[in-house]
Amino acid sequence: MPPKPTRRDALHNRERILTVAREALAASDTVSLTAIAKEAGVGIGTLYRHFPTREALIIELYRHDIQHLIDLAPALLRSHAPSEALRLWFDEVARYGRLKYGVAEVIHAATNQGVDDEYYAPFLGAIGALLDAGAADGSLKSGLDPEDVLLQLSVLWRIDPARDGAARAARILALVIDGLRAVPARPDRP
Repeated sequence: MPPKPTRRDALHNRERILTVAREALAASDTVSLTAIAKEAGVGIGTLYRHFPTREALIIELYRHDIQHLIDLAPALLRSHAPSEALRLWFDEVARYGRLKYGVAEVIHAATNQGVDDEYYAPFLGAIGALLDAGAADGSLKSGLDPEDVLLQLSVLWRIDPARDGAARAARILALVIDGLRAVPARPDRP
């Protein structure tokens, strides 16, 4: 027997829970599921039907956000110069880092420290596409390793958002981008 189709209101509730949870967890890693359900306008039972554990909710957010980043790289390359696409993509990675800050342990445990992460190779592919496009137009160094760049970006999930995290992330990303450029920026020009 085929699976019963999901009702539109159930899909709406699920998306609302994810939206609220993303914002709440980015603000505080100790937010309760009850608070998330209340803010989403659903009962706690509805939240638990969609996400039976806190970890299940966090992993679904991770999957959703990582897939968004993977899909975003080629979209940015279609509409921006490679160096600008890279900068915009890094900005989105920094936003994701604010969520991951408080829940990194759960994600790492669920993905066996990344070894079993189905998104790892596609995420590296997104980085590689951005780097390759920048190397092709001469704005970025050639031969950059996407894993090296990912290691540099991993500092973003260690930045406490409550301690001027957005400004610190912007400064760190500027350093990373400057290091990737074919010709680093001089202080007198951007």
